[in-house]
Amino acid sequence: MSPAGCSHVNGYKVDNWKQNLRVIYQCFVWSGTAETRRRKAKSCICHMCGAHLNRLHSCLYCVFFGCFTKKHIHEHAKNKRHNLAIDLLYGGIYCFVCQDYIYDKDMEQIAKEEQRKAWKLQGIGEKYTTWEPTKRELELLRHNPKRRKITTNCTIGLRGLINLGNTCFMNCIVQALTHTPLLRDFFLSDRHKCEMQSNSCLVCEMSQLFQEFYSGHRSPHIPFRLLHLVWTHARHLAGYEQQDAHEFLIAALDVLHRHCKGDMISKL
Repeated sequence: MSPAGCSHVNGYKVDNWKQNLRVIYQCFVWSGTAETRRRKAKSCICHMCGAHLNRLHSCLYCVFFGCFTKKHIHEHAKNKRHNLAIDLLYGGIYCFVCQDYIYDKDMEQIAKEEQRKAWKLQGIGEKYTTWEPTKRELELLRHNPKRRKITTNCTIGLRGLINLGNTCFMNCIVQALTHTPLLRDFFLSDRHKCEMQSNSCLVCEMSQLFQEFYSGHRSPHIPFRLLHLVWTHARHLAGYEQQDAHEFLIAALDVLHRHCKGDMISKL
């Protein structure tokens, strides 16, 4: 797929494509009402093998459901030359020519709108979404002479970590986590509601770590508190010896989930 995106989407954007895509999201992906969920459970089966699972996809050009894992949707796309299909679990759109899930701004906007409608119909309310500035906020930012400027040589989010012995395994995982957009947006928006009595909450420490990383400071950060909390909750990683980075990641994510207490991050 070229850097400009998938060019095959343009062939789909004809006539009432927006309304057709909304219907697919409403009935077969997000399913906001109990009736649409029942209809989805009955009708969304592979038209070749009859399975409900195996990453079911729906063709965007006709009413056809097929397994992605067993390549049934691939066979349909090849025979009918229908190049686009939608994942009925996550709503991602797959192009069989590019052989990858694609991003299209217009389609993404429709997906977000229909997902929010479904959440409202289910009584869940507004779930956590990435912050996007309003027109009013953009106007305020333009007229604020002291706003932080993001330039080509900006250091915001780029900060070194001091090695505490042989803790490079931890530092590389921390760098990866702090530059994950979904985690960054969550921690920088103060979504965590801590219910722990002591100062042993790893989520609180990660929140502080994100604040440090995106503060604009250029001096290296010393993650001693994070290391101490990991030692406390994952004793097999205690000590200054070299450890496996993947093992540290699994242990850190496990502790984060245990300390979330219902936060949306526990579902990320």
